Amino acid sequence: MTDTTADGGGSTTRAGGDSGGHRRTGDPRRPRALAPDTSRLDGRSARAWTEPMAVTALGEGRYEVENSEGRTYVVDLPESDCTCPDHRIRGESCKHLRRVAIEVTRGQVPAPGKVRGTCRGCEREAFVPEDDPAFCRACRLEPGDLATDRETGDAVLVVRVTDERADAVEVDGTGRSVADYETNDGYPADDPVVEVVYPFGGNEPLAERRRYSFPHSRLLPRDAALVDAGVGDA
Repeated sequence: MTDTTADGGGSTTRAGGDSGGHRRTGDPRRPRALAPDTSRLDGRSARAWTEPMAVTALGEGRYEVENSEGRTYVVDLPESDCTCPDHRIRGESCKHLRRVAIEVTRGQVPAPGKVRGTCRGCEREAFVPEDDPAFCRACRLEPGDLATDRETGDAVLVVRVTDERADAVEVDGTGRSVADYETNDGYPADDPVVEVVYPFGGNEPLAERRRYSFPHSRLLPRDAALVDAGVGDA
């Protein structure tokens, strides 16, 4: 496509592509195949992309791979191991190992350490940690993150994410746990406790401000993060 603009009785032509009207190779709008050109791959990699296989996550980095003939093999991705003869006898990085790696990379099966489940924060199906509380990547909090208190709408700054349960941490001076505090009713008692400060207003340095404890699910992550060298794990 070209843009012709009058300029002092003449015209200036600006090309939207090359002179032949073809898009350059790096143009993101250029049609391209989703899978690689298998003619450029070695045999095992090509078969990993093209052969029918069903991959099922078993947990702890292990996956069952079933082929079109109904034979199944178990892949241990962290150990780069497979029960198939090609790997066990020949010591090759077999098509099953490669297929699992492809599906993990494409987000079709969970990566090692993750399982498919329901996120406690957004209540959507997602890949969540296998052993830790089930928060998806978008809902998980880290020190330095800004979050919104779902109950009040206030902005808070995450200082520390603990491994302690909300029903095991006492709110200072109340004799009640974080889970039992009246405004935390309805949030899971086994939520990890998150310590926060209120970052806006006041003159005290963030590191000296009073910390408040919340159940993780009560805090909604924001897109922004506020990082301060003086705030973090003590």
